[in-house]
Amino acid sequence: MIDPAKIKTERVSFGLQITLVNLATEEEVTYQIVGEDEADIKAGKISVFSPVARAMIGKEIGEEIEVRAPGGIIGYEILDIQCPDTSSGT
Repeated sequence: MIDPAKIKTERVSFGLQITLVNLATEEEVTYQIVGEDEADIKAGKISVFSPVARAMIGKEIGEEIEVRAPGGIIGYEILDIQCPDTSSGT
């Protein structure tokens, strides 16, 4: 079991919560990178194997990423990297 509170938040990694902004629409979205079995897009949890997570891994706040989606390439900027609140049991 990984304790997200012990993970450094300087770079995107497994277990962390990342806030992104879509460069085209300026819409913000927050995802937590989790294992495949825990993934639930409605709850904001994406698989470490998803295209978005793979594009973010190792990046820092302020860096831009490109994600290949069915509708084309989507550009995002990483706005924030945090440890998720584990006190609520999520």
